[in-house]
Amino acid sequence: MSVMNLPALIEQAAKRLEAAGVAFGHGTQSAFDEAVWLVLWRLGLPLDTDLDEKADQAVSAEQQAACAALIEERITSRKPAAYLTHEAWLQGVSFYIDERAIVPRSLIAEVLADGTIDAWLSDQTQQVLDLCTGNGSLAVLAALAWPEVQVTGADISDDALAVATINVERHELNERVRLVHSDGLSSLNPPAHGPFDLILCNPPYVCQASMDALPAEYRAEPELALAGGTDGMDFVRQLFKQAPERMSEHGVLVLEIGNEVDHFIAAFPELEVAWLDTSAGDDQVLVIAREALLTLKGRA
Repeated sequence: MSVMNLPALIEQAAKRLEAAGVAFGHGTQSAFDEAVWLVLWRLGLPLDTDLDEKADQAVSAEQQAACAALIEERITSRKPAAYLTHEAWLQGVSFYIDERAIVPRSLIAEVLADGTIDAWLSDQTQQVLDLCTGNGSLAVLAALAWPEVQVTGADISDDALAVATINVERHELNERVRLVHSDGLSSLNPPAHGPFDLILCNPPYVCQASMDALPAEYRAEPELALAGGTDGMDFVRQLFKQAPERMSEHGVLVLEIGNEVDHFIAAFPELEVAWLDTSAGDDQVLVIAREALLTLKGRA
């Protein structure tokens, strides 16, 4: 095996990934970025390594073989890179991840980090719920963003909650983040849980047509965390019915609906919401006040 420097090794890996037609979206958006992630991780180098400064760094034949094997595993398994490295990053924060939970990538993390949500909060905001917490990343980020609040992370999946437990402990937040098994909001009844001043929810919202077209990388994730029924709104409908009773008078709900905006509007045409700007656009994450939820049909 010929002598190769680090940038050349990464370029070679990127070409292999691109030629294999793997799908991205679990922390990277291109073959090059994914190659950087996998190669640096395999070599034990920080992910923020300056590649220009490493232009002359030689990579041994043994290191080249190790990186090639990892790239081959990525191609043949079609698993997201995060499942191979057991690490995912959200807003610069590291989280443990494995196949028991969906790879964290919620756009809600952006509006948590940049303070966008703060305009809907007050000094009365004390109880925060991360519903469909998955690996616990949003619950952890909320606790880090607001040191004065108590956070509940809830999920129907015991497997996901086991992963979330790892992350809560990893970030030393056991005293401020508690994890609860719950099918939606069914087990989250005041006064034992809540009432909640803020609910964060990245629910299963992928419609059936989109589920049928998902690349293999997304099919490697728990279907329970993705599939939202024919129009993607099954979970959301139930959430809207149950949420007001679990929210404080001034409570708000922050909801991600991804690319299902048309289905959301069709399902709730008269619901008053505020859309938030994210890196994916201004029609994927929204804020709803408790008062607005009370206006839905069937509610007083």
